[in-house]
Amino acid sequence: MARFRSARHLPVLLIACGVLLLPAQGARAQSNAPAEEFTAFAVHMGTIRSGETGQLVIQINRWNSEAEQEALMSALREKGQQGMISAFRKSRPVGTIRSLQSVGYDLQLAYQEPGPDGGRRIIIATDRPVGFGEATNRPQSMDYPFSVIELFIPREGPGEGTLSLAARLVPAGKKTIAENYDTQPVQLKNVRAELRK
Repeated sequence: MARFRSARHLPVLLIACGVLLLPAQGARAQSNAPAEEFTAFAVHMGTIRSGETGQLVIQINRWNSEAEQEALMSALREKGQQGMISAFRKSRPVGTIRSLQSVGYDLQLAYQEPGPDGGRRIIIATDRPVGFGEATNRPQSMDYPFSVIELFIPREGPGEGTLSLAARLVPAGKKTIAENYDTQPVQLKNVRAELRK
């Protein structure tokens, strides 16, 4: 995946995604599952890079334990987004995300929980790379320092999901909401999972 370089200014109301970063009530996140690789066809539907498409490869080498998840969320609740970024940078990566033309970058949070149809819901997050121009000009996108992926993998066949390239994380009681910077998150189609050896 190309490094995020957008320096466009968009209104604050361009928040279209409300991904919950904690498991649904009663669902238990699975941390002892095997390593997996997910491939997906990405379609940019928002204002930034609208209409662009490409293939993504998401490799999960390990899944966060419930204790790790809680430690990361506690850092967010107690110290805000910078606290969670600091916690991410001290933790061991869980995997990588890349396009077919790039080296990619590390992922810091990955967990899964059972879906209502016998499938799975997967949440993946990381602090996103920031280009020199964005760091220098400090546009509004700097308030959205994370990338968040939500995948829905059915019991059979390909899944689907969304990717918020730039998101901010907002604690809401016992939940955490990922708000998207663009008008819409990137749509992930034809998501396929394969166990890694």
